[in-house]
Amino acid sequence: MGTHANAHIVWDWNGTLFHDNDAIIGATNAAFAELGLAPITLEQYRTLYCVPVPKFYERLLGRLPTDTEWELMDGVFHRYYAEHRVRCALTEGAEELLLGWRSAGHSQSLLSMYGHEELVPLVRGFGIEAHFLRVDGRTGPSGGSKAEHMVRHLEALAGVVAPERTVVIGDAADDAVAARHVGARAVLYSGGSHSRQSLEHVGVPVVDTLADAVAEAWRMAA
Repeated sequence: MGTHANAHIVWDWNGTLFHDNDAIIGATNAAFAELGLAPITLEQYRTLYCVPVPKFYERLLGRLPTDTEWELMDGVFHRYYAEHRVRCALTEGAEELLLGWRSAGHSQSLLSMYGHEELVPLVRGFGIEAHFLRVDGRTGPSGGSKAEHMVRHLEALAGVVAPERTVVIGDAADDAVAARHVGARAVLYSGGSHSRQSLEHVGVPVVDTLADAVAEAWRMAA
């Protein structure tokens, strides 16, 4: 499935295909509580969130967290998230869009900054793994950018996927940065970690539904 003539989508997971906003904000506030920070709302999170994640914490602390603080907050975040992600579901319409894109003869893959060992069984549990040429999660420390992971992801698909026919669909400015880094394009979805207002400054198309994202991806890659 897939040749250089075909359009390819690289999907993001958290906040894009996987609607986990509630687990994310709960885990964030659990991490903040470890440093005595007041909880924030989802709206505040979507306005302030940025990558690398320590810079997000800097916006709230007024300084970068120390290495010890970062390790503490990161550990709490991931423990809380792992406990509460089970209540989250795929974004509305996601499964149908994955099936439709694949049935049309196009290819797609999944690249997430969620840990690889946790990501793969989660994707498999939703019964959607077969739609993707590859499913790659983060390897190494958390908190960084997706750009270098995107390089490795597309290198693994070399000969099947061409960067110039590839569109990254994600919910964060970092998805657009990663796409630009490899010569691909990006469409950003406003229902995840960033507000529409913050995404509109990135310089790529911003949409409010995944269906619109797929339509835009086809237009861009055609």
